[in-house]
Amino acid sequence: MPELLLDHTALDARLGDLLEARQWYVGYSGGVDSTVLLHLLQRWREAHAGAPPLTAIHVNHAMQSAADEWQVHCERVCSFLHTPIVARTVAVQRASVGGEAAAREARYRVFEEQLQCGDILFLGHHLDDQVETFLLRLMRGAGVQGLAAMPATRALGEGVLVRPLLQIKRSQLEAYAGHHGLECVEDPSNSDTAMDRNFLRGELLPLLASRWPGYRRTIVRASGHMAAAVTVLREVLPTPATVHSVMGDPGLALDELICVSEHAGPVKLRSWLQVVGYPAPDQAVLEEFLRQLRVAAADAKPRLECSAFTLQRYRDAVYLLPEDNEACCTDSFALTTGDIHDVPGVGRVSLEPAATDGIWLAPGERLALAWRQGGERCKPLGRTGSNSLKKLLQEWDVPPWWRDRVPLLYLGDELLVVGDLWLCRSSRVREAPAPGQGLWRLCWQRNIDALDEDRDVDGD
Repeated sequence: MPELLLDHTALDARLGDLLEARQWYVGYSGGVDSTVLLHLLQRWREAHAGAPPLTAIHVNHAMQSAADEWQVHCERVCSFLHTPIVARTVAVQRASVGGEAAAREARYRVFEEQLQCGDILFLGHHLDDQVETFLLRLMRGAGVQGLAAMPATRALGEGVLVRPLLQIKRSQLEAYAGHHGLECVEDPSNSDTAMDRNFLRGELLPLLASRWPGYRRTIVRASGHMAAAVTVLREVLPTPATVHSVMGDPGLALDELICVSEHAGPVKLRSWLQVVGYPAPDQAVLEEFLRQLRVAAADAKPRLECSAFTLQRYRDAVYLLPEDNEACCTDSFALTTGDIHDVPGVGRVSLEPAATDGIWLAPGERLALAWRQGGERCKPLGRTGSNSLKKLLQEWDVPPWWRDRVPLLYLGDELLVVGDLWLCRSSRVREAPAPGQGLWRLCWQRNIDALDEDRDVDGD
């Protein structure tokens, strides 16, 4: 029996509750899925006065020779449909992850940057995408969280991501495009069966369909069971609370991982990673990291290194290391009022006025910003006696990965400032300004990646 032709009314159940949004966006690549979604949304808006304005977002990954032609195509289609389009070209970094994953990360960054509070982003993932995602994760040995697959709705940045086509088959979208004469671009890599998803699509799924014609609904139902199990797991094993080091690194308490059963530890760590926006590694990798945490000496530093993040133990917690963790701080430079410097592996440093507890500088004087070499000493304000910088950093629980990256300010050979941690006692360091004089202090915005509970971890 032939399938009924898809029309815009198929979106009624998904869009009816989204009319209060400030703006609708649609991720538009030019392919069949996003082209049909764009057309359906425009038809739906024509039938519903007062629907929010719709804008397409096209991300040019510059990874194919035809990428610029695809962008021109998308701009032409949007002009024909009287739909504004935002086109962004991105630089895809493939060093630590595969090209497809890197392109996806870059694409979602564009989406997040575009969305404002309450905006809606529609993406064209459909029923076959959901099935393929489930099977790919199954072949990678994913647990219940991974097999729960893609949600129909979730937060993304300041807005909301909605997938209104998850119950619709690819063949229905193709039939709709043909019926309406929609022109779509075709990525030649889609026929490369060396890629896992293309192999599933071209080789395995047709074989499944010949034996089990209803396999799509069955697999999606199984995925729904997994999603329900994840909900129960979170009720039984709540996600650990985020703790922070004295430098602001986010992490979780060690007891949350090692004072539970061997089965509960990986679940809690996966749950925390998902909440803070990172994909969890394979189960075997997690289990080995947790084993090391259990048997390691108190001063040991077990580390979990993944393409997207690095976790390391320090004392009674494990922390996400900052970006550019391997950056080495060797170059010194002059710093004066009004200067702003972005230092790889450190963050942004500048001098700002201080009402109290600051440095007095004569007109035209410049400070030197340098890094710990060993042997430095400081007598912090409010303490008696001079201490080695190494000892002070340890006493203040500064994690090892920060100790050589704390900016030090010198006037001549005299150490005046240790990051935003201490002022060293000096004739130039004052608790209050003298009449007619101003004080300055170091402003240090560390390059810690702020936790993003809405970062995309679906793997779609």
